[in-house]
Amino acid sequence: MSAIAQTTAAAPAKRAQNRAWRKLKANKGALVGLFIIAFFAALAILAPVLPLTDPVATSWSAIRKAPSAAHWFGTDDIGRDILSRMIWGARASLMAGIFSVAIAVAIGVPFGLVSGYYGGWIDQIISRITEAFLAMPFLITAIALAAFLGPSLTNAMIAIGLSATPVFIRLTRGQVLAVKTEEYVEGARSIGLRHFSIIRRYILPNVFAPILVQGTLTIATAIIAEASLSFLGLGQQPPAPSWGSMLNVAKNYLEQAPWMAMWPGAAIFLVVIGFNLLGDGLRDALDPREA
Repeated sequence: MSAIAQTTAAAPAKRAQNRAWRKLKANKGALVGLFIIAFFAALAILAPVLPLTDPVATSWSAIRKAPSAAHWFGTDDIGRDILSRMIWGARASLMAGIFSVAIAVAIGVPFGLVSGYYGGWIDQIISRITEAFLAMPFLITAIALAAFLGPSLTNAMIAIGLSATPVFIRLTRGQVLAVKTEEYVEGARSIGLRHFSIIRRYILPNVFAPILVQGTLTIATAIIAEASLSFLGLGQQPPAPSWGSMLNVAKNYLEQAPWMAMWPGAAIFLVVIGFNLLGDGLRDALDPREA
């Protein structure tokens, strides 16, 4: 009887997954976003094996050279190849986006689950602390935490992740409040299932979709935040390449060497657009109200 029940419960979930996948494939914007993300992710992963010049190697005979056959994207203020630094910089930006959101989800979702499910004084404490952090601008909080922790890519990711955590706490709590009153949750309580089992088997799977969408959109925000921190000297430290630090150097040569700012700026724009397009597509595909 248990196996039959599990099979019966799995069938609607399988149909929902197939429907979401069909809707995602039919969304051209989401596919464009997925292609952009896959392209930059492939460059970041393959950076060590691609035939690139050393991203930190300087050449005093090639200072601020315009794009050419020798240097497709030109060179910077001390003769470093911008294409090589762009590709290696993609590793820092994508790592910052993904790992920062992973930190925010790992902390925010459990707190949101506990707050929404148990309610009472636990909910009051978590909600008030969350509201206090949400009252502060995200980027200002990230800058303050990064300055406190010290300038490095790792500390920047921690700062961004902690700054994004309140968003996931609030989102998860709201979803749990809506789900925990459903009949199947009440039925699970009535047969004596433990709270942890109810949260794991019935609550969390039903709040996963909006968390996934929010996570995808937050990666774009985290990438901008990492670039901002690196621009301010609080992220990836020179000479290691980062799109934000490249823009920091390029701001001094906008008239003499505009390509120094053009390429990292375009890369940040494309990656952020890619994650936003994918996030919008996931939101439409995972919305059960959309046929």
